[in-house]
Amino acid sequence: MDNQQQSKAFPVSWDQFHRDCRALSWRLADKGEFTAIVAITRGGLVPAGIIARELGVRTIETVCIASYHDYDDQGELRVIKPIDPKVVGSEGGEGILIIDDLVDTGKTAKVVREMLPKAHFATVYAKPMGRDLADTIVTEVSQDTWVYFPWDLGMQFQPPISKDTAG
Repeated sequence: MDNQQQSKAFPVSWDQFHRDCRALSWRLADKGEFTAIVAITRGGLVPAGIIARELGVRTIETVCIASYHDYDDQGELRVIKPIDPKVVGSEGGEGILIIDDLVDTGKTAKVVREMLPKAHFATVYAKPMGRDLADTIVTEVSQDTWVYFPWDLGMQFQPPISKDTAG
């Protein structure tokens, strides 16, 4: 889906994102013992750190995936850095927690799921096209919503939604 079709904005502050990551931690707390977290970079780095602290997980690994695209559609995915085989183990990812900030179309999630088919996939936010790929989420947003994460935002005036704001 191209950026012009993203009609709804969902700005997330640092405070809100931290609360949502802690809420995800609460949902994950009874899902079993996780031996490691695999953060999907770059968006999964911040929630992985928060969740690792909350759940007492010390091993955090990354998988780095790039999408080569223009601004109109997501292109082919390329794994820049795979998951360390020592973390993956021989059990297909059993006991591993995959963390991302958002599952959108599900293309990235599918690639990581193939690497770790038995892992638990958790994400803070999910859109309908990718929702079924995540085992645990906090908030579902519509497909036409653009989530603005705190690391993408600066402090500036935001015009009101309604054009009719005259007193």
